[in-house]
Amino acid sequence: MNPSTAFAVRGSLGINLCWGPPKFGSNELFNNVLSKSCRFMVFSPSGDYFAYINGTTLYLLQTKNWEIIATIENTKCYHLSFSPKGTYLCSWEPFIVNSTNPQGLPNLHIYKSENGKLLKSFVQKKQIKWEPLWSSDETLFSRLVNSDVIFYDLENFNVVNKIHTYKVVSYSISPTIGTYYILCHTQGSPGQPSIGRLFNYPLFENQQSVANKSFFQCDKVEFYWNSKGSHVLLLTMTEVDKTGGSYYGKQGLHFISTSGETAMVTMNKEGPIYNVEWSPKNTEFCVVYGFMPARASIFNLKCEIIHEFGASPRNSLYYNTFGNILLLAGFGNLRGHIELWDTNSKKLIGKCEAPDTTVLQWSPDGTHFITATTAPRLRIGNGYKVWHYSGALIHEQIYPSDELYEVSWQTVPKGTFKEPTVTSQKVEGIVPSIPQPSKEAYRPPSARNRPPVQFNLHDDESGPAKPSKAALKQKKKRENKKARNLEEKETSTNPPITSNVTVVLTGDEEKDKKIKNIKKKLDAIAKLKDQQAQGKTLEINQIAKVKAEEELLTELNKLQM
Repeated sequence: MNPSTAFAVRGSLGINLCWGPPKFGSNELFNNVLSKSCRFMVFSPSGDYFAYINGTTLYLLQTKNWEIIATIENTKCYHLSFSPKGTYLCSWEPFIVNSTNPQGLPNLHIYKSENGKLLKSFVQKKQIKWEPLWSSDETLFSRLVNSDVIFYDLENFNVVNKIHTYKVVSYSISPTIGTYYILCHTQGSPGQPSIGRLFNYPLFENQQSVANKSFFQCDKVEFYWNSKGSHVLLLTMTEVDKTGGSYYGKQGLHFISTSGETAMVTMNKEGPIYNVEWSPKNTEFCVVYGFMPARASIFNLKCEIIHEFGASPRNSLYYNTFGNILLLAGFGNLRGHIELWDTNSKKLIGKCEAPDTTVLQWSPDGTHFITATTAPRLRIGNGYKVWHYSGALIHEQIYPSDELYEVSWQTVPKGTFKEPTVTSQKVEGIVPSIPQPSKEAYRPPSARNRPPVQFNLHDDESGPAKPSKAALKQKKKRENKKARNLEEKETSTNPPITSNVTVVLTGDEEKDKKIKNIKKKLDAIAKLKDQQAQGKTLEINQIAKVKAEEELLTELNKLQM
C-alpha cells in the first residue's frame, strides 16, 4: 500500500498542511500558521525540510515530526530555494542602499539546512536569475556574476573556476553525477546570431566546447534537460515578433546532446510554442505549439514526430512523475479543458474541466493532481481541487471571502511510490460546489425550433472549404509564376548545383516517376555536400540524407535495368 500524500496551502490567513488522498483534512503534527504576512514557502527536493517566511522571520522545519529546527530573525527575504539534495537553503532579499550603507549589504544568504547556520552571504542585486545553480550531487556550486559563471568550493566558498570569456547571459548545469556539462547562452550582437555552448566541466576554452548551436531572434533562453542529463532542449524567445505574426513574440526550439549532436526541432504548424517538457522516461519530449487550436506532438531523440494528439484549445502539458500519463490542458484565456492520455497506448483515459486554473501540479503518487485558482492572478473564486487521473473530482476547498496564494505537494524521495497501473476505469467523484457554465451555444428565440447550422471555426478541425475551379486555376497560375521567377533569380546569381549522376528513362510511367524522384534527392544531396565543403555544419537530418546516397544509387540502378 502506498504511503499518504500531503500538500501545503498558503493564503491570506496563513499556512496550513493538509493530507492528500485518501485521508484529506489537516495534518495534526503541523501547527498551522495564522498570519497575514506569510510571503513564501518551499519543500526541499526530498521533502525532508520545509521553510517559510512570516513577516521578518524565516522558519526552517524538518518534516519527520514537523519541529522547527531554526528561526532566523530580522530578514526581509522574498525568495527561498533548497539545493538538489536539501543540504543547503538559499534566501534572497531586495538589495538596499542607504546613507548608513552606501555600498549595500549582502542580500543572498546560504544556510545549512540541518541547523540553519549561516555559511556565506553574497551581493545579488537583481531579482531575476538570483538563484545559485548546483550540480545534482551538490559537488558544483555556481553563480552568474555580471557575465561570468563563477564556481565555488563549499568549505570556504573560495572561487575554484570560472567562465569569463563568452559574455554569458544565462546558463544551466546538467543533472548528471560525476561528469558535469555546462550550457551557456551568449547573446548575439545586432546582425549576429546568439550561441549556445556546451562544455564538459572544467574544460572551458572555446575549442574545447562539446557542441555549439547558433540561433537568431533570441532575447532569452529556457533550458530543458532530460533527467539523465544526456540531452537538452533550448527554447529561444523574443519578446516581440517584428513580423507581427504573433502576440506572444517568436519562439524556436533547438536540441543538443552531450555527444555533440545538434538540431533544430521543426514543427508542422506555424505559431507560438506554448510549452515543452521531457518525459520522465527520457527517450521523448512533448511540445504544445501552433496558432489555436494548438497541436501537441511527441518527438523522439532524433527530433522526429512519433505521435500527434491533434488540434485542440490547449497551451499546457504536464507529465506525471513516472511518465505514463500525459496531461494536456488549456488555461489562461482558454476554458480550462483537461485531457489525460496513456503515453504507452496513446489512448484518452480521462477528461475534466477546471476553469480559471492558475496552478496545476501532479502528486508524487502519479495518480492524482491538484488545480488551484490563486491570487493575485485572480482574486475571485479562489480555491483548490484534487482530481484522479480518470477525470474524477475527489476533493475541493473553496475560499469564498479569503485569498489563496499557493498550493504545493510535499515532495518525496525517489522510489517512495510505485508506478501506477493505468486503466480506463472511471473513479467515483464528487459534484463541484460551483456549477459548471453551460457549454451549449446561445440560440435566439427565432432559431430555437429550427435545425442547427453547422459551421467550422478552425481549419484544423475539419479542413478548409473547397475552393471553386476558377480560384484553383488562378492559384495554380500564381504558384507557377512565382516558381519561375524564383528559378530565374537563382539561375542568374548562382548556377544550380546538381548531382553528376545521369539518369535514363525506361518508358514505364511508374518507373520513370520513381527515377525522377531519386534524381531530385541526389541533387539535394549534392547541394548539401557542397555546403559541407564550404564549412557549414549540417544538422542531424541533413547528415542522414547524405548517408543515404549509396542506397539511392543502388535503387536507381535497379530501376534503370
